Amino acid sequence: MKKKSLLLMLAMLLILSAFLAACSSDNAAEPAENGNDTEDTDTDTEGTSGEAQAGGTLTYGFETAPEGLFNPAFYGIATDAEVLSLFDEALFTYDENLQPEPGIASWETEDNKVFTFTFQEGVMWHDGVELTVNDWVFALETIANPDYDGSRYANVQTIEGAEAFRNGEADTIAGLNVIDDYTIEITFDQARVNNLVNVWSYPMSRAQFEGIPVAEMSASEQVRTKPVGLGPFKVENVIPGEAVEMVKFEDYWRGEPKLDGINIRVLDSSTIVGALGQGDIDMVYLAPVNAPEVEELDNVEVVRYPGLSYYYIGFKLGTFNNETKEITEDKDKYADLNLRKAMAHAIDRQAWVDAFFFGYGKPIDGPVPSNHWIAADSADLETYDYDPERAKELLEEAGYVDVDGDGFVEDPNGEPFVAKFSHYATGNPTFETRAQAIVQYWQEVGINAELEMTEVNLYYEMIEKDDPAMETFFGGWGTGADPDPTALWGSDQLWNYPRFKNEESDKLLADALNVDIVGTDEQARKDLYVQWQQLVASEVPMIFIAELDEIVALNERVENVTFDVSGYNSPHEWSIAQ
Repeated sequence: MKKKSLLLMLAMLLILSAFLAACSSDNAAEPAENGNDTEDTDTDTEGTSGEAQAGGTLTYGFETAPEGLFNPAFYGIATDAEVLSLFDEALFTYDENLQPEPGIASWETEDNKVFTFTFQEGVMWHDGVELTVNDWVFALETIANPDYDGSRYANVQTIEGAEAFRNGEADTIAGLNVIDDYTIEITFDQARVNNLVNVWSYPMSRAQFEGIPVAEMSASEQVRTKPVGLGPFKVENVIPGEAVEMVKFEDYWRGEPKLDGINIRVLDSSTIVGALGQGDIDMVYLAPVNAPEVEELDNVEVVRYPGLSYYYIGFKLGTFNNETKEITEDKDKYADLNLRKAMAHAIDRQAWVDAFFFGYGKPIDGPVPSNHWIAADSADLETYDYDPERAKELLEEAGYVDVDGDGFVEDPNGEPFVAKFSHYATGNPTFETRAQAIVQYWQEVGINAELEMTEVNLYYEMIEKDDPAMETFFGGWGTGADPDPTALWGSDQLWNYPRFKNEESDKLLADALNVDIVGTDEQARKDLYVQWQQLVASEVPMIFIAELDEIVALNERVENVTFDVSGYNSPHEWSIAQ
């Protein structure tokens, strides 16, 4: 049975939307190129040798350099998540149906509020220190610490006593009860359907971080250049912005990996096809612009499978106070619903997808990818098909008219109106072209629009801090193993980037997790999520643009790599024909 990394599931749910890496749901030098145009939901690449051969080093190409935050508690973009998936892993895994399975830890619960977790004995960190439940407690307390500068608190805050600990009112998290080195009882603040899959399940090595203040952890060598994990490969060398070199971890708890090592190389997008053709790289997630040419190569197989992420254009509707965890709707520029609807109707999403993604995706109408079991049918949502005349009508109804005759509308007060649109910049030259196409759509209906390309490692920091330069912005999100979108849409969440504050939305999201309301009835839960999707679609805090396929190129010598909607199988199973 294939075992999926929770990190990749979290990448789907939580990775910031540049989706800048070379893989998985949130990954690819473009976004996690995904969609559901493919019929195959499980693709195997086996080779011809019958039995996996040991030895060899796999070269893994990345189109975008990692940011360099190589610890699950601190990473922020998909390239870092992809590196992490090779050398670290969570306590649980997920099957091809996105259902949790025991991994390093198993669990028991009678009420979905109190869980008892049991660790396997003898699981080792890469430095030779044995994993215990105290390493998990250390990770949870790090994330709940007020000095923590990452974005994972949503995965800890539901544990009983986490808020008191974060506020300095307690020295420990009350809901964490260590029974022995391999057993821990966790009590949540209330019974929820998703307490198991939501809780942060990545331990941190206490030995490695001993003596390092929480505020200094993300900048430490333990995160940046000398990370230690639990996975099948261990990091030997990090060349920032260029490469990460790994060797197999012989004491890996599932068994010795087949490969001797994995080397990650950062490549310019323009060199990907040549590097594959010459055999310089063995594996890379492709931007759609490169896929047709790669498919012509005789020594490479292109694997395409459905993903769980999507592109959007967000509107900044307010600001977020990270201390109080509150959104204030204090930005008026895009407060008018008809203005947002007009900007949605102005975009020919199908033409945009065809032009820039070469048939590897399709338009999406809501905040859940169509491959997920909770996705609403487009027929049940308010949709915004390309209709420039309707866009002009809505602008006029909202009071946006061309007062001075220059071809562009002024705002209802007669003042100049310029829609500032931001997109992240990487080494991919197509990004600016596709962003400029969005600007042109708006200009064609009379909205004066300007494009700002921003270096990707600054981009999401600016969005999170509600930088005034960010008004409308391009991004993407994904849905993880658990469909709960609260971390992205709750009114108290940092990653609610549009700053969408809606009491009905919060209630629907809470009800869908309430055991007293939905019990174990998945259909009842889906019905609530469909109502939530209908609400979001009608309010247009985002323009939902496209969902894409994941596209992977594999050299013919690569064996035993398998894919499905949840990503790829455990890298310790991968091999190379000798």
